Amino acid sequence: MYLQDVKKAYKTEAGDFYALKGVDLKIDKGEFVGVVGKSGSGKSTLINMITGIDRPSSGEIWVNDHAIHGLDENSMARWRGRSMGVVFQFFQLLPTLTVAENVMLPMDFCRLYTPKERRERALALLERVEMAEQANKLPSQISGGQAQRVAIARSLATDPPIVMADEPTGNLDSKTADAVFHLFEELVSQGKTFLMVTHDNELANRLHRVITIADGMLVSDTKR
Repeated sequence: MYLQDVKKAYKTEAGDFYALKGVDLKIDKGEFVGVVGKSGSGKSTLINMITGIDRPSSGEIWVNDHAIHGLDENSMARWRGRSMGVVFQFFQLLPTLTVAENVMLPMDFCRLYTPKERRERALALLERVEMAEQANKLPSQISGGQAQRVAIARSLATDPPIVMADEPTGNLDSKTADAVFHLFEELVSQGKTFLMVTHDNELANRLHRVITIADGMLVSDTKR
C-alpha cells in the first residue's frame, strides 16, 4: 500500500485545521508496522484514511491496486469488508448481538461461508483470543479487556490480507497484551500486513519498523 501527499483538513471557526499535512508512506505486504506519536498528532486520522472510514482532502491512497480515495461509499464498504480488518480503539461491538454474533457479522455482510461455517469460524477465532467461553454473552456482560479481544477476533473474521489496529492492546493487561501481540506476529508470518497505532513503547520496540507522526507529518521511519 502507499500514500502519496495525503492531506486531511477539517473546517473550524478559525479556518482549516490540517490533521495530516502531506504524508507519503509505503508499506509492503507482510510488514508489521507500528505508528507512534503524541495524542492529536494524526495517528488515528492516518488509520481512518487507509481504511476509508474518512477521506483525504487531497492526495492518493492505494491499497492492493485499489485507489481507495476514489471509491464511493458502497464500493468502499464492500472492499473494506473483504480486504481489511479493523480493530477500533473503543471496540464498537453491537450491544444487541452476542460475542459470537459480533464476530460473525463481517462474514454475514460479505456473504462469506455458510451459516454453520460462520459460527465455527467465529468460535475458532474467539478461541485464539481466549474468549470462546464467553461466546454467548452480550458485550455488556464482559469487561473492556475482553471486548477488545472480541474486536480483534472480529477483525480477522473474513481472513483479510491487511489489519489496521488503533491501540489494540490499550485496554489489556500486560499478559493478555503480550499474547495478542504474539498472535499478530504469527499472522504476519503467514503473510498478513499489520499497521498498529500504539502508545506502548515496549511493544513498539519489538517491531521491525516504526513510523512517528508529529503535527500531522511523518517525522521518522525507523527500520530495525
